[in-house]
Amino acid sequence: MLKLSFPKKVKFICGFIYKDEKIYEKVKKIMQKKFGAIDYESKTINFNFTDYYKKEMGSNLWRNFVSFKKLKNIEEFIKIKLYCIKLEKKFSQNNKRCINIDPGYLNEAKLVLLSTKDFYHRIYLGKGIFCELTLYYANKNFQDLAWTYPDYRTPSYKSIFLEIRNIYRNQIKGEK
Repeated sequence: MLKLSFPKKVKFICGFIYKDEKIYEKVKKIMQKKFGAIDYESKTINFNFTDYYKKEMGSNLWRNFVSFKKLKNIEEFIKIKLYCIKLEKKFSQNNKRCINIDPGYLNEAKLVLLSTKDFYHRIYLGKGIFCELTLYYANKNFQDLAWTYPDYRTPSYKSIFLEIRNIYRNQIKGEK
């Protein structure tokens, strides 16, 4: 007998890369108004893993991760990514981003990031948005894949995602 299975709601996380902390704080407040309370914010991390953003955003970049308290249906993430793109454009100067906003989601088994770029490991969701499995959870930690970004491979990032995963696990226990 065919029976459809639907996933549990997931934890909305967002990574930010920026140069100016004031812009990060403004964007974070706008996102809180749109998506609700933040229940986790990482310490500020020096983003020195790649020169990918240097031409557009300059050097001496910073990164923060946040997670939002309200759990989301996976289907909502196309709209979330499109909203984040609008925010990046709103805060751009001379057609260059001042902040990079990387939305994604986390559940007990994985961390998924959204992208506008296609590649062999990305799945098309619709409206120009793709998703990729970035890390998976096994043996009490997040594990890398061949395409996992260098910064996402670090123990400090994985520690952040473990903390958020614990928040998520407590939330879904409370919903049963």
